[in-house]
Amino acid sequence: MSDPPPVAVIGCGQWGRNHVRTLAGLGTLAAVADRHPERAAALAKEHGTRPATVEALIADTKIEALVLALPAEENTALACTALEAGKHVLVEKPIALTVADAETMVATARKCSRVLMVGHVLRYHNAFRALVAAIDAGRIGRVRHIQSHRLGFGKFYDRFDALWDLAPHDLSLVLSLTDGAPQSVDVRPVSVTGGQTDMAHLHLDFADGPTAHVFVSRHSAYAERRFAVTGETGTLVWDDLADWPDKVHLIAHSVRRGDDGRWEQDKGEPEAIDAQPGMALTDELVHFLDCVRTGATPLSAGTQGLDVVRILSKAP
Repeated sequence: MSDPPPVAVIGCGQWGRNHVRTLAGLGTLAAVADRHPERAAALAKEHGTRPATVEALIADTKIEALVLALPAEENTALACTALEAGKHVLVEKPIALTVADAETMVATARKCSRVLMVGHVLRYHNAFRALVAAIDAGRIGRVRHIQSHRLGFGKFYDRFDALWDLAPHDLSLVLSLTDGAPQSVDVRPVSVTGGQTDMAHLHLDFADGPTAHVFVSRHSAYAERRFAVTGETGTLVWDDLADWPDKVHLIAHSVRRGDDGRWEQDKGEPEAIDAQPGMALTDELVHFLDCVRTGATPLSAGTQGLDVVRILSKAP
């Protein structure tokens, strides 16, 4: 990448450290900041950059963009301040915890003519790209239904339930395959531990488009990360727990009524779809840098993050 724009990371927790390491490898890391100065200093030293305060980064005209890896409740105020200071911003998911806050961020980015991108990292996964390419090539005909399962045990947080922690990943993928936001949303949360949502079913209907069902759980005895797209002539399945290069398969099928009025069906054997190993976070950040340079609209723009929050906010 030629002349990458200088980027700083605010937030040096687990996911912030991933951003720092990746941006350093891309040669575009300019500084890091954290509420714990000693943590920022140690991470900066490790990656050959400088620690700074948040205020200094906002005021530094040499820094073109910021990555915010913060608790979601802190995103709106800091992102808007950064955008108004002329910075482009990538904010980790979810973009906000209320529709009003997400709308404020999108409106501020539009007013300031700055890039606002959400860290929906699976949108940049090579397996998802392979799946999209197969759809675009007409391998399954018109898309009829999308189904996503993200199940496992653990990751219990006080500030996040399973719906807000897990579902943004899958909703970003669904929205990337549909035109616009859903016309109807049904969210059914379930509590097992008592109190917070531990699992949830989401059903979405799109005007003149497919239906979608998302199931997430942090209280499952088995792990599953599967994303399936069913069309007129087959289903594409992305199994993220499978090893490369066996993550994506196409199963051809047909269902029709025979001459006697009875249902007939055919189902083929799984066909591997070429999906090469890659680093989704690296590809996400390269895309962000490209949008900063060119002014292009990100694949996971702030508007998509707003649509995700609108869906999550339908939960009773």
